[in-house]
Amino acid sequence: MLRGIDVSAYQSSSYATDGLSFVFIKATEGRSYINPRAGAQTQHGRNAGLVVGFYHFLWPGHLQAQAEYFVEQAPSKAGDILAVDWETTSDGSHASNAEKDLFLRKVKELRPNHQVVLYTNRDYWLNVDTTSYAGDGLWIADYVTAGKPRIKAKWRFHQYSSEPHDKDVADFADKAALKAWAEGA
Repeated sequence: MLRGIDVSAYQSSSYATDGLSFVFIKATEGRSYINPRAGAQTQHGRNAGLVVGFYHFLWPGHLQAQAEYFVEQAPSKAGDILAVDWETTSDGSHASNAEKDLFLRKVKELRPNHQVVLYTNRDYWLNVDTTSYAGDGLWIADYVTAGKPRIKAKWRFHQYSSEPHDKDVADFADKAALKAWAEGA
């Protein structure tokens, strides 16, 4: 298991990288929010030699516009992972299964040389999701022992804690394998 974290504007741009192999950085939300620390957080991860990923917090509606906004605003380059964060929004709504699937497909269409994954929590995966479509891989949040999420589906990333920040593991033999997968090899 490889260790990693995910960060947003709530975290420092100089987060600790010791022992980490990857970082996911919140890039955008909806059609108007951009993480003001994304550039600095990205540079910090790259300088530490981490595999970098970006995520977009998905809102219902305007899926094509959200996908375009995400890929235009995320400071991604070849070999970076792109993800959609599918969960309840601040107004209590959520994108439908069809919208989630369409967003994943649209991002893949716009960035065909990137791995595109679904981030969601265990409750959504088991009780809201009806298609089991996760693009190129599933990133599941379930706050239990690292690498042991309580689902039967194949997963690539597991967020297992949010204290003191979001901690993740990746199901790859080593960092070289993660990097090769992220690069589409």
